Amino acid sequence: MSKASEPNKATELRSQLVEVALQWQDRFGVAPAITSAISELDAALLIGMTDDEYCSDCAERTAVREGWDFKFRECRYQVKANRPSGRTGSPVTLVAKAHNYDWDKLIWMLYDRNYGLQEAWEWNVDEYRKAFESVPRVRPKDMRRGRPLFPAPHPDSTP
Repeated sequence: MSKASEPNKATELRSQLVEVALQWQDRFGVAPAITSAISELDAALLIGMTDDEYCSDCAERTAVREGWDFKFRECRYQVKANRPSGRTGSPVTLVAKAHNYDWDKLIWMLYDRNYGLQEAWEWNVDEYRKAFESVPRVRPKDMRRGRPLFPAPHPDSTP
């Protein structure tokens, strides 16, 4: 079976990576820095990309690409994510700001300490810039003013 035809291979690899990272954390006290990689995959799947679509530009994707993390249907996505350390009383209080605006949509994701997605919010570049360009600190409550992606909003609710 070819890589492209393996069902849910990206999701399977994600699970394995999380398992190893949590074992590492249990053994050494700090989890490896996998939140960025995990969140990019999760964001892509959340907006409807398939594993195959997400993997299609793997050869061109790098961890240091400036501006955007992946493209889907001609839209460039930037992903930001947070995960609490797991220490009692240490919730996420600061969200990293985008340093450039070379993207079309930003997705912010909040995980629990086991890399379980708790919430995800989407911003278009103009709204994000207007809301945060001059703000020194962005907090989770600020990001929650975006369009909710996860949990999926009830069809009767208004954003």
